[in-house]
Formats: sequence, structure tokens, C-alpha cells
Amino acid sequence: MIHITSAGKEFVLHNQGGVVLPVLVGADLEVASGECVGLTGASGSGKSTLMRMVWGNYRTDQGAVVVGDLDLAQAEPRQIIALRRQTLGYVSQFLRVVPRVPTLEVVAEPLLNLGVPEDQARARAAELLARLNIPEALWSLSPTTFSGGEQQRVNIARGFAHPYPVLLLDEPTASLDAANRETVLALIEEAKARGAAILGIFHDEPARARVCDRLVDVSGFTPRRAA
Repeated sequence: MIHITSAGKEFVLHNQGGVVLPVLVGADLEVASGECVGLTGASGSGKSTLMRMVWGNYRTDQGAVVVGDLDLAQAEPRQIIALRRQTLGYVSQFLRVVPRVPTLEVVAEPLLNLGVPEDQARARAAELLARLNIPEALWSLSPTTFSGGEQQRVNIARGFAHPYPVLLLDEPTASLDAANRETVLALIEEAKARGAAILGIFHDEPARARVCDRLVDVSGFTPRRAA
């Protein structure tokens, strides 16, 4: 479901005279359906950059990054938006939502965007919020008023609302207590069991050992380390 071939990324530092900073080069990686691959490497080695290339936030400068049948290196913005709506889910470390939108609607939105009937979308959202221990009294409030841990759980509920064939997970167990951490790991295992291809960053080593089938050290794709 994810095929990364000879992919590279560089940044141009316009405020430093146009210096070109190569960040990744020759990245090769595949993630199959039902598999979870964890990205490892020291801080600054390019883990988040590679994830953002797969998400389509960073344009791939060399090579190919294919999700499903779409090469994001060549894709138009409308194609990337369609991919995110139907195929590619992303649980980031930070919840970014429109202020004043109730939590239940935030979680149901991915399903509503796909045309799922409102009652079914809301029922799925309620199921996940309850499972992640967000009190029902908070569902009508905006999650922007919540604690960091509560926001992370809302983010996870939103990311798992639709059964995405491909999931990107950036520190999904960060800021969570033991009970909620266990719930998130169970959600990941359930996604794998239904055939989702998962690419993740896990600094939580026990969580990584539990859910990841393979680890890929991104340092091997970092030019300045290879020099």
C-alpha cells in the first residue's frame, strides 16, 4: 500500500542565501496491507520529514512516494485531497480543528465527508470517544478547551473513525495514561487485523515492540550522516 522508491527531499534556506539542505536521499520503503512499520533514528534524522512526504505536505524532490495507486511526487492537490478523504489517515501529535466545532462533530467529520449517514457517523464517533474515556458531557464542547491528553484522544478517535486502508501515526501513545495507551494499542492491532498498512513513529519502545512488524532506521537515508 506504501511504496517509496529512491525518494529524496531537500530544503532551500532562503533566509541564508539560498543554501540547499539535503534532508533525505535514496529512501526506499514498502508497507504492505496488515503490516505496521516503525520509523526509527535520532532526532533530526528525517522521520517526520518522511511521514510528511507520505502525507503529501512535503513535495518529494526525487524518486517516488506511492500510496495505493497514486504517486504523490506527481499528484495534483485535488488528488491528494481525495486520497486523504478515502484512503490515507493521519494521527498527528497535535489536534488542529476549527474552533467552536463540537467534539462529536470533529470525530464524525471524516465519515460525513464520505457521505456516511449522520446518525451512523455520530454513533461511530460516540463509540470511539467513549472507548477513549472522553466523558459524554464534553462531546458538545470544542476540543480546543480540553487538556493535552484529552485532545490527543480526540485526535486518535478522529483518525480511527473511518477504516482507512493506510494510516500514518505520529507518537500515538504520547501524553496518555496506561489505560488509554492500552486502548490505542488495541485500536492499532484491530486496524492491522482488518488489513490497514500502518507507518508510524513510536518513541514508546514497549508500544513499538508490540505493534510494529518491522523497524526502518531513517538515518540510512540521511545524506549528512552518510558523508
